[in-house]
Formats: sequence, structure tokens, C-alpha cells
Amino acid sequence: MKDSSYRLVLLPGDGTGPEVVREGRKVLDALAEGGPHPWTLEEHPGGAVYYRDHGKEWEPEAEEAAREADAILLGAVGWPGVNLPNGDIAGAALVLGLRRDLDLYANVRPCRLYPGVLHRISGEYKQVWSPAKVDLVILRENTEGLYTPARGLLRRGGETEVAIDTRVITRKGSERVIRRAFAEARRRSRGAPEDGVRRVTCVDKSNVLEGCRFFRETFDRIGRAEYPEIERDYAYVDAFAQWIVRNPEHYNVVVSTNMMGDIVTDLASVLQGGMGFAAGGNIGEAHAMFEPVHGSAPKHAGQNRVNPFATFFATEMMLRHLGETHTDSRLLQQADRLEQAIARELQAGTARTYDQGGALSTSDVGDRVVAAIRGTVG
Repeated sequence: MKDSSYRLVLLPGDGTGPEVVREGRKVLDALAEGGPHPWTLEEHPGGAVYYRDHGKEWEPEAEEAAREADAILLGAVGWPGVNLPNGDIAGAALVLGLRRDLDLYANVRPCRLYPGVLHRISGEYKQVWSPAKVDLVILRENTEGLYTPARGLLRRGGETEVAIDTRVITRKGSERVIRRAFAEARRRSRGAPEDGVRRVTCVDKSNVLEGCRFFRETFDRIGRAEYPEIERDYAYVDAFAQWIVRNPEHYNVVVSTNMMGDIVTDLASVLQGGMGFAAGGNIGEAHAMFEPVHGSAPKHAGQNRVNPFATFFATEMMLRHLGETHTDSRLLQQADRLEQAIARELQAGTARTYDQGGALSTSDVGDRVVAAIRGTVG
């Protein structure tokens, strides 16, 4: 257990990011009122709008704070028409830059459906999947693949003729995210909802791509030698896209390469009620950053209407990760309190923003979760 306080750095970013991080801070403050709360909070501006207004993505002290933090809570980055000179989105230093520089190699995306959450299918709000059948976690490699800066353009006479993106799959990158996936399956006592089996599913396109063949071979080698009690499962990414929707109860832990994992995690968010409930952790050996994954959503910015539950789940992930990493029961207790408050409000079915067919504002939902944390519901 850590002797001093944990340093938590909040990076609200752009668009709806500041609105949801505000609510995340609100629940952290509520948790601090009634129990052990060994953390300090500091907030720093940055992102695309900051770049537009100041000519830099963030201040040096913000970057230093992020690098020295025990954990980071990120809102979102990006704003229409604001790009860096090389064409990349402004604010990328707060996301892609930190993933690379802090070596946050595992992107961890839980996908769990809580009672009371509706799905929006064909414009209707209804219960499509049973909560008992949706409880999995997807890990994607977070520092290589198609998102490495191994790319370029051929321009002649002012016209772009060729665009090249090169995918990079390494032994180191594959081994460590695969090991983390198997360790996650070993840790998750419940196993898959379908049968209780602890399994890891490797999602790839190894029938076509050499990098995927290498990734699957690495998966087999590590699983067979180091985790023989965990079932190994396989899916080509195109088939997986239908199987996860048709039979989510089969899946326990899923591991994939960077871009394929990026796509299937957003698909999986539909199972848990949509992007308003999807949180992710960017985790390395020494650093971690957590975020709602819905992006900056510029069309909703400033309207106090977006769903903050993804931020609450990201906050709960952050506290639980620190508690498990440092064997600190104080943080685990607070993570449990927050999850219980979230579950209580979701099951009641009254804390719904527009994406759930409700009329509450972002701050209204935050107030209800705070009340649940305090043990009262308004």
C-alpha cells in the first residue's frame, strides 16, 4: 500500500470532455466525503481548442504532471477543423502521445450490461440482450499495428497519388498484451456467462495477414506454455463481428491487434447500451490512463446533455486499478462504493440521458449518482 496520496491528473480536453470530467470529479469528491480517500486531484487544460487558442496542445507543466501521475482521467480530444501542421488531429499528444511515451501498451475495454440499461436498436429503446449474458473484457494492443507512424504519401504535381500505411506487429508488443489477456482471464473468477469457462479469444485475420499469423502463433505459444488451465479460443475478425452480437455470452476475455481491436470494441459497446457506457483503460507497467471512449462529440458540446456513465465507469476502473496494483484496500473500497452507486441508479431506470430515451442532463445524472454514493436518492 502506498504511504502518500495518489496523484490523479484530470485532462478534460475538448468538446464534451470537460462536461463529463466535471461529473467524474464530482463523484470523486463525494467519495472523499465519507471514507478513506488517499488521493489528490489536479486538472490541466489541453487539446485541440487549446492548440487553436495558444499554439500548443498543452503547457509543459500539464505534460509533466501527466507523466508523473499515478493515474490520468482523460475526457476527450479533437475539434473540427483544428489540426497539426502534419495533418494529425490537434490534441493527439494527450492521447496517442501519452500511449506511446508512457508505454500504455494494453487498451482494456470492459463490456458489461447492467440491469436497467436499454439498447437503441432501429430507433427504439428496449432490452435486447439479457444483462446476465453480457460480461466480457476486450484487450487490444495499444502502441503498434496500423497506428504506428510508419506511413507516407506520394505527391507529384500537387496531386496525391499513393497513400501508404504500414502495419507493425512485434514479438514484444504481442507477447505482453497476450499475457495480460490470459492473466485477466485467470483473475476473472466468473468465466464466460455461457458456461463459466475461463477462456481467451484471439481475434485476428490470420487466414490472410502475416502479422495476424504471427500474433496467433504467439497467442498459442504463451497460452499453451504459461496458462494451460485457460481455454484458447479463435475467431477471424469478420466472423467475430457477427458472433459477438449473436452470442455475447460465449466470450470472457478477447485479445486483438490495435486497429481490429479498436473497431470491435466500439461494436461491443452496443451490447452494453452504447458509447455512453463504454470506458477504457490505457495501461502499462508503470502508468495508466482512463477515459470514456465516446470522443469529444462536438455537436453535443456545451449542451449538458451527454451520458456521463462512461466517465463514472472510467473513474471506477481507475480506482480499482490503483487499488489492485498497490494492494490498497482503501481504493478498492471506494471503487466498490462507486460501482454500487452506478448500478443502483441504472437499475432504477430514472437516471437517463437522451441516448437512453430520457430527459436528464449530464449534471442531473451526476447529482443522482452523488446522492447514491451518499446513501440517499432524490
